[in-house]
Amino acid sequence: MGISLSDDEVWEFLAEAHTGIITTLRRDGAPVSLPMWFVAFDRGVYFTTPSRSKKVERMRRDARACFVAESGHAWRELKAVVMNGALEIIEAEDVQRRVLEEMGKKYAGLGPDMTKAPEVTRKHYGSGRTTLCFTAQSFFSWDNARIRFAKATT
Repeated sequence: MGISLSDDEVWEFLAEAHTGIITTLRRDGAPVSLPMWFVAFDRGVYFTTPSRSKKVERMRRDARACFVAESGHAWRELKAVVMNGALEIIEAEDVQRRVLEEMGKKYAGLGPDMTKAPEVTRKHYGSGRTTLCFTAQSFFSWDNARIRFAKATT
């Protein structure tokens, strides 16, 4: 057995992962990597972002993206999934609603009290939300816990 996760294990891992990193491309091709909260279902990674965000602007220009989720503290615990693919805006209201519901359950009580945020922050995050879906075209994964070390001899 190798250290890669099966397709089903990848999606189970993503469903439980807390924070992902999405990388999009600037106009000059330079990558921009940002942490995000997300939900994974139906073989897609979904998240919302302010509609006026640079992320949406970059995605409209070039939909290519990379998504990474990882877990573990010690080397033997490291597990990760790295996906290359594309982003798309989700217009379907039923999918948007599901994303918001799933994110509400997954991150309940973890977000800030926006009524106490500075006005500029409230304005930015209150300017409308866009729901995005990342669809993987290829991926690789690993779980270091699957590496079998030789037993110590005494």
